[in-house]
Amino acid sequence: MHGGVHIHNQYQAPPAPPPARVPRQVPAGTASFENRTAELAELDDWLTPGGPGDPESVGSPRIALLSGLPGVGKRATVRRWVERTRDRFPGGQLYVDFARLRREGAVGGDVSEGLRHCLRSIGVAEEYLSGDLAELTAHYRSHSADRRIVVVLDEVSQPAQVRALIPNAPGSVVLATSRDRLGELMWDGARLMPMEPLSADSGRRLLARLCGEDRVRAEPEAAARLVEWCGGLPVALYVIAARLAVHRRLTLSALAGELADENRRLAGLSPGAGSPGMGGPDSYIGEEHTVSAVFTVAYRDLPQDAARLYRLLGAAPGRSFDTGGAAAVGGLSASAAAPLLGALERASLLDVGEDGRYRFHDLVRLHARDLADADERAAALARAMEYHLTGAAFADRAIMGRRLRIADHAERMRQAGPDPFGQAQGGGKQAALAWLEAERADALAVLRAAAAHGGMDRPTWQLAEALTALYLHHRHLAEWIESGELGAEAAARDGHPAAEARLRALLSRPLMDLGEFERAGQELETAVQRADEAAAAAPQDRRLTLLRGSVREFSGRYWDRSDPARAADAYDSARALSAEAGDERGVAIALYFMGCSQSATGLHEDGLTTLRDGYERLRALGDARMAARAQAAIGTAYEALRRTADAVQALTEAARALRAEGATHYEAQAFETLADIAERTGDAEALRRHLHRAVEIHEAGGSPRAPELRARLEAAEESAG
Repeated sequence: MHGGVHIHNQYQAPPAPPPARVPRQVPAGTASFENRTAELAELDDWLTPGGPGDPESVGSPRIALLSGLPGVGKRATVRRWVERTRDRFPGGQLYVDFARLRREGAVGGDVSEGLRHCLRSIGVAEEYLSGDLAELTAHYRSHSADRRIVVVLDEVSQPAQVRALIPNAPGSVVLATSRDRLGELMWDGARLMPMEPLSADSGRRLLARLCGEDRVRAEPEAAARLVEWCGGLPVALYVIAARLAVHRRLTLSALAGELADENRRLAGLSPGAGSPGMGGPDSYIGEEHTVSAVFTVAYRDLPQDAARLYRLLGAAPGRSFDTGGAAAVGGLSASAAAPLLGALERASLLDVGEDGRYRFHDLVRLHARDLADADERAAALARAMEYHLTGAAFADRAIMGRRLRIADHAERMRQAGPDPFGQAQGGGKQAALAWLEAERADALAVLRAAAAHGGMDRPTWQLAEALTALYLHHRHLAEWIESGELGAEAAARDGHPAAEARLRALLSRPLMDLGEFERAGQELETAVQRADEAAAAAPQDRRLTLLRGSVREFSGRYWDRSDPARAADAYDSARALSAEAGDERGVAIALYFMGCSQSATGLHEDGLTTLRDGYERLRALGDARMAARAQAAIGTAYEALRRTADAVQALTEAARALRAEGATHYEAQAFETLADIAERTGDAEALRRHLHRAVEIHEAGGSPRAPELRARLEAAEESAG
């Protein structure tokens, strides 16, 4: 045998595994990023293993959900945080855009497709991705157990999209953005972080970064208006900057002037706005970059009935509403409207304040309004008018009792059901005033819209008349003037001279308070003519006799300042007409004003006698507010007669009663008179006390006399040492 024995070993060492795939999928953040330091700090605290937000040193996976209005900067904040913490996640970054998956109609659901995307990203072959949701979830957990990763999930709409993608490795993080608040994720240990719009200062700084500090500094007022029109939404500021960059000759002032018209504002918040061939279907800018398109994405995800209510609420005048108001505009019951409002709030298209009232961001409101068709706009205005008119009618009745009214709301109130401000419900006058105060801005918006719409003259003047119940107690003078003007003009168009007379007479009050005496006199002259015309056409109508007396009473107040004799004649005529109509309250009020006029012209004893007569009549009628005013006038007459103790007692009691009635304007007058008495008698402590209350009232109401009284108070305090 020749040769040797040879043993051949066929074993070969296995090939080295391929290097682990480290995905870096989170898109880069924006170059300009402004004032989210508080949110970034909160993310640091919550998501840092062993940090303030994690008492356990093991650093179990953490979840944070940033929610808020479309375009408020949720994604930019998340991306900035990921950029700052890149080194903390050696396993990489995973990114899923659920909005894109929904648009593409992901087969098997967007949760399953999101899992498949993440598994592919970390190296799992396609043949292993055919399982159902449970199998894919288990597969993902196994593959993520040894990887410390950050997972960013954009436009999440349901908790399952987050839960399925929580990695297993300690120290991993899930950052999700959503329009919905998804409170259910708290059960999974998530930190919920609602994001608010930028402040005005932050918006200004962002605009300066985007279009240049020199440009903003050159037109500071225009820049401030642009920031205001954008409402703190970074997406809107980016669009403005794009327009300014594309159109270098466009000034900030010109753009601010364009956006001041809210009917053009959303169209103006498009990069190609104002430029032919730009921003259209074939433009490189593209429809998806308009501010409107950002909101449309959220709108398309709404259930049909919530989307309908969104359009109607946007079309209705005003900027806020409670559940009852929203239900009325939607033609729904309150119980049906509540869950739809909840859906809009969860989608961050509505916000609810501590007062329980819902509000749109201004740009969202314009978006909702633009989506409404002509029929929806007309229906929203008509329903909003009916809601405010009915509520104001009940409130007027609760506040003013049996006072003179031209509109008859008996049938409307009967059909509406129980009085919401009735004493049986524990409400009454104060509840009615609180309701009118909460609704006043929206009621005025309804008046404006109805006056501009045409064909709604009668409900317009009826609402203006009912709102005077608020203005007589809470003196919002500019609003009162606008409401009165709109109502009087509507009554004239409606061919209703009695209503026109009533509203023009009432309008004289705020005009005189603001020193516009010439205009007040013109309104009263027209009011007397219209009241006499109405009474001549229906001489048996008792209300029109009362109306003639009422407008003459207002005329007396006008003539008090320049012609006391003519004022006395006007008051006497008002008293006689009230007596003819059998109106005891009208007689008492005429006596009150006549007594004030007599005392003001130096007939203090005669004035005191007349005032006492009016005061006793008002007390007997249960009119606490007017009785308190008469008592204050009695105190003033006593002071003129130097009956100091009587004056102080009457004025102190009157001030207390006026405060209880919410008549703070007249309460302040009483305290000013008390301060005058204290100054005359050398009572420094009482002087400071009375001035302090008067200043408090005037400053709270924005009175033009507030600075004068404040200076007087400071001088009194300085004198006291």
